[in-house]
Amino acid sequence: MAFSPQFLDELRTRVGLADVIGRRVRLTRKGREHLGLCPFHKEKTPSFTVNEEKGFYHCFGCGEHGSAIDFVMKTEGLSFPEAVERLAAEAGMEVPVDSPEERERARRRQTLFEVMEAAAAFYARALRMPEGKAALDYLRGRGLDDPIIARFGLGFAPDTRGALKGAVARAGIDEDQLVAAGLMKRPDDGRDPFDYFRRRIMFPITDKRGRTIAFGGRILGEGEPKYLNSPDTPLFNKGRVLYGLAQAAPTAHKSGEVVVAEGYMDVIALNRAGFEAAVAPLGTALTEDQITLLWRLAPEPVVCFDGDAAGARAQARAAERVLPLLKPGFSLRFAILPQGEDPDSLIEGQGRDALARTLAAAMPLSDALWLLESGGRNIKTPEECAALDDRLKKHALRIDDATVRSHFLSAFKDRLWRELRGAGRRQPTTTATGVEAAIHVDSLLLAQRVLIAIVINHLGLFDHFEEDLGSVAYSDGPLDALRQDLITVINEGQELDSHRVREALRERGHAATLRGLFGDPLISRHRLIGSAASADQVRATWNENFALLQDSAVRAQIEAGRTVGAEGYSDEDWQRQRALIKASQDKPESEEPEVAPPRRRTP
Repeated sequence: MAFSPQFLDELRTRVGLADVIGRRVRLTRKGREHLGLCPFHKEKTPSFTVNEEKGFYHCFGCGEHGSAIDFVMKTEGLSFPEAVERLAAEAGMEVPVDSPEERERARRRQTLFEVMEAAAAFYARALRMPEGKAALDYLRGRGLDDPIIARFGLGFAPDTRGALKGAVARAGIDEDQLVAAGLMKRPDDGRDPFDYFRRRIMFPITDKRGRTIAFGGRILGEGEPKYLNSPDTPLFNKGRVLYGLAQAAPTAHKSGEVVVAEGYMDVIALNRAGFEAAVAPLGTALTEDQITLLWRLAPEPVVCFDGDAAGARAQARAAERVLPLLKPGFSLRFAILPQGEDPDSLIEGQGRDALARTLAAAMPLSDALWLLESGGRNIKTPEECAALDDRLKKHALRIDDATVRSHFLSAFKDRLWRELRGAGRRQPTTTATGVEAAIHVDSLLLAQRVLIAIVINHLGLFDHFEEDLGSVAYSDGPLDALRQDLITVINEGQELDSHRVREALRERGHAATLRGLFGDPLISRHRLIGSAASADQVRATWNENFALLQDSAVRAQIEAGRTVGAEGYSDEDWQRQRALIKASQDKPESEEPEVAPPRRRTP
């Protein structure tokens, strides 16, 4: 079966190379590439690289090399057509039938690329003609010089019904082709077709290879709509494209960063200010396909929409849209612009540094959701805490990935505890029993994190702490898995330092857990567990947190012992219960309160 180059190009765009390979190989991001153990030969040191930008994998150990299609063929024993069909099904694409009709459609699609390039050239020429003077003056007034106009291929569509048709006719492009490309519109009442874009500044929209597939047009002067995009065509689906992608990709792949702005002029303004890794959706909220495209550029794109009500709503929709798609290491961050500002106006009014500071301060997704649901207000009462907890939990439960979901739930619980504790200091209140229990649980989770952070930061004291670390029960699944692998890595390794231990844990799949651990300000800013803390300070902090966990375990056993079965206590049960109560109270025998004698277990 033959497949057209256009179909294979779209397939490679829709299926991420790292996603396909990541199902069989544990990959770690290293700059612009991913690294893992080669699936084609046995090795202990990773030499298998995946390059999303160039679209291939390569093993420096055995020489295996290929695309996503090659990988599926070799790992699943499929033929080329079978591998293509498998990947197309996963991407939700219909495999074209190899027929004369399909070959003709492929030919017409290729012809449409030629039509779009001819149109782009016409619009660029028109910008420099007398009829384009007002448009060029407008762009100049917005600070755009010739290099930036050329970088984005800007142009002008004259205010005539058939200017484009006449201009491209000499290249053999007919009316039907212009209609198929979305450049002319044929009225339903039988009148002659007319140019789809008129009296508009033209922004070519390209695919990742830089080929023009559509246009956006801004009206010059008064008129509606202010911005108009091409209709969907065989080349263009606005939910699967990002404006500025081809220009942004080289810089984004080098830096691992990308900014998502709201519109064409925002992307261009960011480029003018030196932020070349900038893209924009095409008048819609971010779609799943667009988020996937962004993650191929950078693991945590920064969403920077306008500082108005519409921008805030768009950011909220993006935060909610990304939740089911989250996976370890991949998310969104959110930069909040001052009220009434957009990237262009902020740069114009306050300079590049003001925008750089805004982008650097971009908040993680969890903080954006907190801000969305709390409205930025302090939590003052247990009732407010419970209501906010319910709203945040609903967001977290939409996350499909179990590991990421667990971390979001834990992070929200921790922050609720800190907020309510701060409210208690601001205004004393009587805390409800249920909230006390939640705070107690979160304090235990924090103590569990502290113990792990101490071991990683102070490996020289591990011998003193190993028995304690192995004896306490951990309530958080990913944290418990990290604890167990931490003990294994230290016991197996030689001449380890904190950096090597963290790297070994990341290779075992704990990258997200480590980020959550050391991204917690209660951990990262804790001067008594950081690398600069003295051994005495570390031991004291360890003993304090370990005692809290021991006390919790003892209390749990006491509560369990109070649940007496039908047979009552045995003498051994009773003695154990007295010992637990004594340990929990830490008082001399003479001061121990009287406890009612138990019912004896009958023979």
